[in-house]
Amino acid sequence: MNKFTTDRRSLLKGGAGLLAAAATMSGDELLGYAKAWAQTSPWKPEPGAKINLLRWKRFVEAEDVAFMKIVDAFQKANNVTINVSNESYDDIQPKASVAANTGQGLDMVWGLYSLPFLFPSKCVDVTDVADYLGNKCGGWADSGKAYGMLNGKWIGIPVAATGGLVNYRVAAAEKAGHKEFPKDLAGFADLVKGMNKNGTPAGMALGHASGDANGWLHWALWAHGGKMIDKNNKVVINSPETAKSLEYVKGLYDNFVPGTASWNDSSNNKAFLAGQLHLTTNGISIYVTAKKENPQIAEDMNHAHLPAGLDGKTRELHLGFPILIFTFSKYPQTCKAFTAFMLEPDQFNPWIEAAQGYLSHFLLGYDKNPVWTADPKTTPYRSVAQSASTPAGEAQMSENAAAAIADFVLVDMYANYCTGREDTKTAMASAERAAKRIFR
Repeated sequence: MNKFTTDRRSLLKGGAGLLAAAATMSGDELLGYAKAWAQTSPWKPEPGAKINLLRWKRFVEAEDVAFMKIVDAFQKANNVTINVSNESYDDIQPKASVAANTGQGLDMVWGLYSLPFLFPSKCVDVTDVADYLGNKCGGWADSGKAYGMLNGKWIGIPVAATGGLVNYRVAAAEKAGHKEFPKDLAGFADLVKGMNKNGTPAGMALGHASGDANGWLHWALWAHGGKMIDKNNKVVINSPETAKSLEYVKGLYDNFVPGTASWNDSSNNKAFLAGQLHLTTNGISIYVTAKKENPQIAEDMNHAHLPAGLDGKTRELHLGFPILIFTFSKYPQTCKAFTAFMLEPDQFNPWIEAAQGYLSHFLLGYDKNPVWTADPKTTPYRSVAQSASTPAGEAQMSENAAAAIADFVLVDMYANYCTGREDTKTAMASAERAAKRIFR
């Protein structure tokens, strides 16, 4: 048996030497492991299977390279074909929806947030895959279950998440009077105001940025006790708590670098790396790129979770990446086998190492991966699953909640208020109408 198969349990215990060995596994060694895995896998690929898989475009090149090595080994070990196509964050949902409606074109989609909940009846039940992985890899975080389960069964597997954490320049924060990153809302507002006053402004997306804007604006709503829906799916966005959050966000926006109302998911990355921006919310990709292209910025960077809400609790909306299998696929066993293979310790451990913190796990056993402690600036991303909520908040994730985030209902409310297009009452009323059209 391949030595990496026998060492699988040791990898989950965080053995740095074994992890380093896995990370440098040659193509032949990975193929040997894949062949051994295929012999004992509960899922046997259909002969001659040809899979079309759609995934989001990479933000960290090394992550994509590691992913494609996993794809290559699985193909060769099982004599199947996996055609991988890549789309931007904003194009994943429309492409997946077309396939779901027409019943053709794609077998699997590795998408964003709550994609499987947009068309749950078109998703294969993958409870067997989820149970297999949970039993082997330390169990699922509660947020992983929320992203994958509907009515007691798994309709998607939450592969990983990109943590939408605060990326900031340390020197600029200290000059603004904050040697430690603020832990509360008032301190955070003071930091943003001070940075702007010193000519080192912050900026967070208020445009149709699927990851960045949805992430921090949901945090702002929840931090003030606001909700789009209650636990019974009743629309409650029009509330005093929402009004307070609008006022808070406007105070931040007034101190942002100009133009954030039109930003997409790459705008803040570019501005930060160009030295025009000194604080934003993002995955760790800015830091990863800076280490390679602008070490001076990387040395002056750090990361932190967004501050706790008024109740002292931290709730964040991170960019979950669930993978789904369409019911019309001719090769469901191949799709299930590949999904399980992706998250096996032998390749998932070196894969998240290659991602350098850009991919955070929902399977709790991966807390022990040395990538989270080798560089202290990466450590905050380890606990993404523990602070994550779904777009449904305290309600069960649903097709409607997925539609609301895809339609930018919350983002538009904040953007309309902050840019002066609508006053507080009108902005909340507009969001309420839009939400009620969805949650009928």
